Amino acid sequence: MKKQISILPVLLLWLAIGTSLLSQVGCNTERPAADKDSTATDTTARITLLFAGDLMQHITQINAARTAGDTYDYTDCFALVRPLIEEADIAIGNFEVTLGGKPYRGYPCFSAPDEYVLAIRDAGFDVLLTANNHCLDSGRKGLERTIRMLDSLRIPHCGTYATPEARQKEYPLLIEKKGFRLALLNYTYGTNGLVVKAPNVVNYIDTAVIARDIVAAQAMQPDAIICCIHWGLEYQTLQNREQEQLADWLLAHGVTHIIGSHPHVVQPIEVRGTNDADRHLVVYSLGNYLSNMMKKNCDGGLMVTLELEKDSTTRMKDANYQLVWVSRPVVSHKKVHRLIPTSYPDSLLNAEERRLRHIFYESTRENLGKHNKGISERGS
Repeated sequence: MKKQISILPVLLLWLAIGTSLLSQVGCNTERPAADKDSTATDTTARITLLFAGDLMQHITQINAARTAGDTYDYTDCFALVRPLIEEADIAIGNFEVTLGGKPYRGYPCFSAPDEYVLAIRDAGFDVLLTANNHCLDSGRKGLERTIRMLDSLRIPHCGTYATPEARQKEYPLLIEKKGFRLALLNYTYGTNGLVVKAPNVVNYIDTAVIARDIVAAQAMQPDAIICCIHWGLEYQTLQNREQEQLADWLLAHGVTHIIGSHPHVVQPIEVRGTNDADRHLVVYSLGNYLSNMMKKNCDGGLMVTLELEKDSTTRMKDANYQLVWVSRPVVSHKKVHRLIPTSYPDSLLNAEERRLRHIFYESTRENLGKHNKGISERGS
């Protein structure tokens, strides 16, 4: 019987020889630096934020969303804008209702079905703002239940709190994503004459309080401080002097960008500053987002996109806006209210939808065209 010969010593010998030869010629297994993808050395980080206006629920919206099983389905409301919302790294909306439970109510004291906030989350919204003039519509029960629902769905929010201790712990809201740290502030001018009852807290516009909150935000060492503020006069397509003065004050005290809501119509947008490293976005009013309001200029609003970038410093890279119009069932003959973006073809709308959408577009574009500073419509 022949003796079996092991090949292991031979392999080890060849391995040793190969290693010696490689060391002599200085073999480098990496690609030469000139051949590397140039983007690999790009250390600039970028993030896009999307801001949408008032997410409301009038009784006609609630009735339209009701199903045969006495539940509510809002999926089709957001179907056409969902891809646009999901494009953003962070999408933020003004949640201008309460989740106060049954009976569900529309104006003047809103209490929306829980399915509404589920649809908002599923449409791609990441953060909701709760400091607005309707946050006390369902009293203490509604304020606290709204917070519990948002927490249970893991939707970050800011503006109202069950207790001062909760506000101390959770505010300013710090958002961390893609290497960015963003501090979010939220305030309202009032609550329709309803008084917040202890221990609940509503963030009202009070410059002494806001100044302290800005200091707290700065201590978080954020890349930007964004103040979302409920202000101005309803149905006025231009900002007033009080808004301008408060915007000046906020920027002077360290806020980086300002996003406004409440008037239910679109108001102008400004980009303050010309230096790339020191530009500030000021949106006076995003207008309505989803509602049943029929007044001129109230049946639509804006989605504003803010792109930030940073390397050694953080700066505003770009900002633009998109118009969104609401088609109501009485006009569309569809079951629910639908958000219609500008990219949606006229050919897929009926004649009355086309007429009303064009009225909103023309009026809004005319106003923005006269008064916007440093920002343009997306795709224009």
